Amino acid sequence: MTGIRAQQKEKTRRQLIDAALGQLSSERSFSSLSLREVAKEAGLAPTSFYRHFTDMDELGLTLVDEAGLTLRQLMRQARQRIEKGGSVIRISVVTFMEFIENNGNIFRLLLRERSGTSAAFRAAVNREISYFTLELCDYLQQANQMDAEVAYMQANAAVTIVFSAGSDALDGDKKDREQLALRTIQQLRFIARGAAEFNHRLNIVKNV
Repeated sequence: MTGIRAQQKEKTRRQLIDAALGQLSSERSFSSLSLREVAKEAGLAPTSFYRHFTDMDELGLTLVDEAGLTLRQLMRQARQRIEKGGSVIRISVVTFMEFIENNGNIFRLLLRERSGTSAAFRAAVNREISYFTLELCDYLQQANQMDAEVAYMQANAAVTIVFSAGSDALDGDKKDREQLALRTIQQLRFIARGAAEFNHRLNIVKNV
């Protein structure tokens, strides 16, 4: 019985999370949502909300955590695709653009709350972006035998460019996203070449 109750509780919690995400759009931010709206969209009584979250802020922080995790998992899958052959940068950008197209509300949440009025939300988003950057940094170190500091600078620059591109892609059509993807790929290649050259020179200095 305990297992069934736990499953039902998780199902209801998921309904609230999905209901909140489903109401986000280019016109509506998370801060504009009310507890009653989310509960109604989930098909639940407002009192049921408190069995899963203490308030809307806790729900919002959960959404931010889920958004970051979803994006990191997607990019891990992209790196697995890379292992089977293909351009690292191209596959990563294409995968990211697919994420934007299919999960626009999730990405909007990250963008908006990163510069929102809630300090807790800003910290949560910056933490997720930091995780994303560090994972990419680790990958660059291992894949390219790169110095840790150089790898971090490249990862940080790449994440900044990709998130900016994602912001532009949100309201674009398919043709816009394709052009944006090509431009982003080119920008990331410039950064990668610069980082590789810098890393090469750094190794020469170290070996002198």
